[in-house]
Amino acid sequence: MPKQAAIPAVQLKPTDLEQQIVQIQQYMSHTEDLKVQKLSLHGHLYAVMHIEALAMLETIQTNVIEPLVTANEGHLGQVLHSAEAKQSSNLVHIGQYLLDGYCLIIKEHEAAAMLLPAAQVHGRSIQEPKDEQVVKGSHDGFIEGINTNLYLLRNRLKNPDLTVKYFRLGSLTNTRVAMVFMAHIADPKLVAECEKRLNAIDLEYLNSVGNLDEMLEEHPLSPFPQTLKTERPDRAASYLLEGKIALMVDGTPSVLILPITFFSFYQSPDDYNSRWITGSFFRVIRLISFILAICLPAIYIATVSYHSEVLPIGILYSVKVSLTYVPLPPILEAFVMQTILELLKEAAIRLPAPIAQTIGIVGGLVIGTAVVEAKLVSHTMIVVIGLTAIASFVTPINEFGTSLRILGFPMMLAAACFGFFGIAIILMLIFIHLCKLETLGIPYFAPFGPFHGKENFKDVFLRLPLWMTNKSSQSPSYGLVKQTLFGRWKRP
Repeated sequence: MPKQAAIPAVQLKPTDLEQQIVQIQQYMSHTEDLKVQKLSLHGHLYAVMHIEALAMLETIQTNVIEPLVTANEGHLGQVLHSAEAKQSSNLVHIGQYLLDGYCLIIKEHEAAAMLLPAAQVHGRSIQEPKDEQVVKGSHDGFIEGINTNLYLLRNRLKNPDLTVKYFRLGSLTNTRVAMVFMAHIADPKLVAECEKRLNAIDLEYLNSVGNLDEMLEEHPLSPFPQTLKTERPDRAASYLLEGKIALMVDGTPSVLILPITFFSFYQSPDDYNSRWITGSFFRVIRLISFILAICLPAIYIATVSYHSEVLPIGILYSVKVSLTYVPLPPILEAFVMQTILELLKEAAIRLPAPIAQTIGIVGGLVIGTAVVEAKLVSHTMIVVIGLTAIASFVTPINEFGTSLRILGFPMMLAAACFGFFGIAIILMLIFIHLCKLETLGIPYFAPFGPFHGKENFKDVFLRLPLWMTNKSSQSPSYGLVKQTLFGRWKRP
């Protein structure tokens, strides 16, 4: 198990009920929401303990109090029956179960205490994630409860190979983490490596998937995300069928998928819920948006500053006229407008939805029109920045789109200094970096880096028909077994 705080395995003393209660209260730091109810039934003393905010009183009354009252004699294990009942005399285990919503029952002169589930269930209803909406397909999403999220996965993958392993991370938060994978599809070496890294994590708190992602990523200085966060059960289930691993953190609706490749960020559930021609068309559009989001402002800056001869005379005249009264150089124009775009985006996220829509309209129309009329920014730059923003928002995973906008700043700086040559150099460095990246030993830019034959390109640039996808698309050489749900189907 992962490293935890060094807590001695103190055992409950079976001689004195009062002393046992004091031991537990001391271990729980004398918190006032630890409720204690003492019962004297059939010549025996009992103590029923639970944490008020976590346990449900109706469940305790039905499953604990009433059986104790009606039973005449017997050990706690014989009187109280539950499929999830636990027995323990270890204070550490008792404390963990109390914090999970269990009810603790102690009987005098018995060493082992009884723990019965009585947790309250509070959580929002299952609904579609707001940042991963689709036109076609399912409209449910993960929520904060890890058990509900596992239900959503098992409801889609009714297969005995679906395996779940639990971990406890964070010496202070004691957060439950679930590692989910398909036993006969996922590479055993991959599973062992992921389990090894989870066991090696030593931190005080784990509040979200983001904390876990930061501890698992191999290249923290890379601008590209090395794991994929999703709130969609259908997306997570499809990746599990490809041999990948899903990590769930209790209290967080996002699920971490690893290992992941570059092209996975440009795949959408809509691709597979539409005809293959339609899905392939939109995937190509998304991949083109990758270049546009990074290079478009830089191309404008290089063209205006160094290479104006590449433009037709009509377009060149229009661009030059728009720049006549603009005092700022193109690089400053681009930096200012990109910064304003990021400010508007952050404001729209933080504000309530009705106000956010107003901010978008005000920012897009009023501010855009004002800066052009004030001759601070050219008309062409407004168009370029608008197209760049649209291209970055096309990416199905929002985090990857943010990475593209960040990469646009050094690209613009290189274009301002060296023109098209600077753009070529930065693009070359980006693709070299993509080819060198790995996640859990899997190449990030596969199947290009390293190159793995034409069979591995069936679901990269194009989403080919399902009858063309077969087991020959497996690529064991880089450790990830590729297998689709329809791998056994042949074209009729």
